[in-house]
Amino acid sequence: MKKREEIEEKYKWDLSEYCKNSEECEKELLETTKKFDKIAKFENTLNIDENIFDCLILQSEISQVLSRLYVYSSLLVKEDANNSRAVELSEKVGSVCVQFGTITSFISVEIGSLSDEKLEKLMDNKQFPQFRNVFREILRNKKHLLSKNEEKLLSKMGDFTGGFSDVFDMFDNADIKFEDALDSKGVKHKLTHATYSLLVEDNDRELRKNAIINMNKAYGNFNNTISTNYINDVKIGCFFAEIRNYVSALSASIYSEEASEDVYKTLIDGVESNLNVFHKYFDIKRRQLGLKKFAIYDIYAKTSETFDLKISYEEAIQLVKKACLPLGEDYLNLIDKAYKERWIDVYENEGKDSGAFSWGAYGVHPVVLTNFVSNCNSLFTLAHELGHCMHTFYSNKNQPYEDAGYTIFVAEVASNVNEMLMLLYLSKNAKSTNEKIFYYDYLLSMFRGSVFRQTMFSEFEYFAHKTYEQTKTLSKDILNNYYYDLNKRYFGENVELIDEIKYEWSRIPHFYNSFYVYKYATGLISAMVIARNIFERKNNARENYLKFLSGGSSLPPLELLKIAGVDLQNKKTFDQAFEFINIILEDWDRILKEENK
Repeated sequence: MKKREEIEEKYKWDLSEYCKNSEECEKELLETTKKFDKIAKFENTLNIDENIFDCLILQSEISQVLSRLYVYSSLLVKEDANNSRAVELSEKVGSVCVQFGTITSFISVEIGSLSDEKLEKLMDNKQFPQFRNVFREILRNKKHLLSKNEEKLLSKMGDFTGGFSDVFDMFDNADIKFEDALDSKGVKHKLTHATYSLLVEDNDRELRKNAIINMNKAYGNFNNTISTNYINDVKIGCFFAEIRNYVSALSASIYSEEASEDVYKTLIDGVESNLNVFHKYFDIKRRQLGLKKFAIYDIYAKTSETFDLKISYEEAIQLVKKACLPLGEDYLNLIDKAYKERWIDVYENEGKDSGAFSWGAYGVHPVVLTNFVSNCNSLFTLAHELGHCMHTFYSNKNQPYEDAGYTIFVAEVASNVNEMLMLLYLSKNAKSTNEKIFYYDYLLSMFRGSVFRQTMFSEFEYFAHKTYEQTKTLSKDILNNYYYDLNKRYFGENVELIDEIKYEWSRIPHFYNSFYVYKYATGLISAMVIARNIFERKNNARENYLKFLSGGSSLPPLELLKIAGVDLQNKKTFDQAFEFINIILEDWDRILKEENK
């Protein structure tokens, strides 16, 4: 693997807009910390309008600088973790950010103690419209705030009530071991977290079966420990929801991001009423694979061993632009700008972060990190991260700092829109039926993973929390049996299950971040509806989508999505997504029938 200095400059991101160099970063950091005393002087004075706005303006100015320095120093580590100077700088900047958070903690407390009438007047101040949502959020959360002493007590409890995720991560990353998976010839294959995805895609069906059995069986061997850990995490979530006067743990989670319980329930109802579409996909894939019976361990099997996309980075950029052509010239010029001005860190090097992400700070261009390897997955990863990048750029350009950051609820929409446009473009321009089926299966696998699977997970954690809230009783058997029955219902009678699938829930780390996974499903469904409308050039679809990208957090996320033509509280939106998937399945079915004539 190449060292960082061996990578051509044109394939490395340019961070000079963030900071010229590490020395400049340290100098700017020192200058910024000198302003901390100024903001501390506002404590116990935030009952006067002039003081409130002067304080918020100063807080905003300092926050913007610290955010930029924090991102810059962190990116230096992401590009090469072996750079000890960068690691030290990142830790120093992070420490100053924590210090600033401590110093400014009085601001929300003091403003939150003001009357509702006073907060509403502050919201309507025409001179400082950028702080409208700051006051609105404080006002919105007042009914769930406790006294100062109670808040302090709950804060201290966090040291010992939030460790269930850490326990699972430590067990999952360091302690658990898996039995080797045997193939049809009796050859052993090493099973690890890293090799699992490769083994379940293998064309040896016996190997796929043993890989999925051995993976889930390993967690089943620790069923008592893992279930006890998870149940305690559920209990804590329910406790904090109750103590803060929420109706349920779900209600508390939904409220924090200004979403709606209706969306959660509409998602589950929408997916359940369209399970026949997934069943159709499983049957078509069964026939494509030449199987008499389809089993749960055939889900990940590759439909084609002959087609593979080989593409350079430069060609990938051009393909992303071609796919995004319906989004208009401004969007394409922005992708060009990202390419030519080196917003993208392209290739792998020693010490570089192994994943892919997009990140940024207000007032400077966003960046993208990839580890491009010239295959289909790298192409889609690039399209995905550029979607995030464009979302950040448009939001920062069109919103004040306070409203620029979009919520997690909508964070995966833009990235998935880019991927969907890429799939539509590639499948339409496929040079062979084999290539077209490859893209169809890629799309349907994405849909199954984000919508089918994550909704099933959502239904499971909803059951777990609701059961505890209503009965105060939860056990490993209750969880295992419900999860098995859930698989049975979702996969349908024509897909063979394995007994060990009842333990699968216990290896999902996202369950320790309650009610998070459903956003994968709503994000992709939203993206599918938006991308299809744009691709088919429906009235104002492009313009409305760009308005959504420009919205930041200026409106609640559901309102922003409505601008883009998506109503997640309406089941018809989910039906639209499934209607689109059904069109893909019909064409795949047609191709299969023609080939078998």
